[in-house]
Amino acid sequence: MSPRTELVTTHALYGSTTKVFSYPACADNSAGVIFAIHGFRGDHHGLTRIIEQLPQYTIIVPDLPGFGASTSMQVDHDVDGYAIALNDLADELQLPAGAILLGHSFGSLVAAKLATQRDFAALLLLNPISELALDSSQAFIAKLTGFYYTLCAKLPSRLGEAVLRSTLSSDAMSLVMTKSKDPQMRGYVRDQHRAYFGGFHSRDTLAQSYQASISGTVGEYSRAIGIPALLVGGMLDELGTAQTQETLRASFNQAELVMLPEVGHLIHYEKAPETAAAITEFLARQDV
Repeated sequence: MSPRTELVTTHALYGSTTKVFSYPACADNSAGVIFAIHGFRGDHHGLTRIIEQLPQYTIIVPDLPGFGASTSMQVDHDVDGYAIALNDLADELQLPAGAILLGHSFGSLVAAKLATQRDFAALLLLNPISELALDSSQAFIAKLTGFYYTLCAKLPSRLGEAVLRSTLSSDAMSLVMTKSKDPQMRGYVRDQHRAYFGGFHSRDTLAQSYQASISGTVGEYSRAIGIPALLVGGMLDELGTAQTQETLRASFNQAELVMLPEVGHLIHYEKAPETAAAITEFLARQDV
């Protein structure tokens, strides 16, 4: 599959110079527009495999302010701050009324919040945050990680930056989160994390965004969302078990849940074809 055409635009959002990456549909008649929000410590590259699997859609992915090629905002880098900024960005981009909204992981929180503020045709949530990290089986790791980000933000600048951007840090995350036993896939995930895991603008932004990522769930917004929603989770995801994903699904007015086997929190890497197939089938049923 050949790489898609990429268009890059620059936008001013609350003090941030925000880069937006757009991928026009590969067919004369686009099936629609997807506005996509990446996860914590990621950028638009993290959704590359999903984008490649959905050539019939025009897909627009901003690097969230403070990550990737976008600088930090002058407002809080939390769910509310990002939702406000992306709502303004959607206006500037003149998103069509029938646009589809997609969010992965932390991006699922932002997308869910944005869906309560703006009209979309459908909502796609990949590895949605369905339980509080501090109440889950990963509570100790979440607390330890929070301490890690707070400490690195207080260390002397050169030392703190070096620790946060180290290969050791990204490789440790890859080792823990990747469930595939395929060496090629494991290598791909490792290389993606090495290349983009360190793409944050400031230590303070990183620490603030992490706290936001573990402090809420999509369930805080789901009951206020009236559009059709698709949730795609991983059966081995410690950050969102099958039980809590089903509870989350039931809290929506109209939602479907697809749980993919043998994958955890990285379905956008490890199960991109299966995830894209679930998206395509769902949107076909919604006629959007």
